[in-house]
Amino acid sequence: MTPDACTLPAADRPLRLAELGTLIATAVRSRRRLSATVLRWELDPAAEAEARSLAARESRCCSFFSFTFRPGPASLRLDIEVPPAYAAVLDRLS
Repeated sequence: MTPDACTLPAADRPLRLAELGTLIATAVRSRRRLSATVLRWELDPAAEAEARSLAARESRCCSFFSFTFRPGPASLRLDIEVPPAYAAVLDRLS
């Protein structure tokens, strides 16, 4: 289920989901739910360009997302935050 606030055309959604699935499968080293509205991913630093590109495109169509990147010595931290009304979206990414 895609939130009503998402403006990505329905025809493009399967491709975006596939991109997200690939990023999760290949680059996400760990996932931790910090709160109902914040999810933290530790990513392989080699995937930084791909992750930033995907986050930027997702922000354009789903403005309720907030993505914060923090580089570290061994991983790239990505915090994904949503307003309380969209907490269920994070459930699918956890």
